[in-house]
Amino acid sequence: MVKRRNGRGRRAALLGALTVALWLCVGGLFAGAPVQAASGGCAGRLARTVPFETGELRVYKSRTRACAMAVARNPGERRRMAVSIQPRGGAPVRDAGRFTRYAGPVTVGAISRCVYVKGSVGAGSADSGWILC
Repeated sequence: MVKRRNGRGRRAALLGALTVALWLCVGGLFAGAPVQAASGGCAGRLARTVPFETGELRVYKSRTRACAMAVARNPGERRRMAVSIQPRGGAPVRDAGRFTRYAGPVTVGAISRCVYVKGSVGAGSADSGWILC
C-alpha cells in the first residue's frame, strides 16, 4: 500500500527554506562592510601611518599578521610605487610596479615580532624602522 501525503510537509519545508533565505538577505543588507574593503585588502586594525612627500605608508596589524601598503597622496596617474614589509628574522615581502592608487598589500606572519616597512610613491619614500614590537 502506498500512502499519499497531503502536501503539508512540503509546504512546511518550503516555508522554512523561504524564511531562512529571507533572514540571510536581511542579514546581508545590515552587515557592516568588511575591514579589507576599507583598507584596500589588509585585514586588521590600522596600527601606524608614516607620511612622506608623495604619499604614506599604512601598516595594519591583526592577531597573527602584519600588512603594509604604500598609498599615493594624489591618486590618478600611473607612477612607480613600491612597498615591502619584513618581519624580524624573516625575509621581506615586496610589491612594486606602476600603479594609480597604492602598492600592496603585502602581508607577513608577525606573532610577537617586529616588522620593518619601506615604501615609495614616485620620487618620495619612507621607512618605518622596527615597529609593532
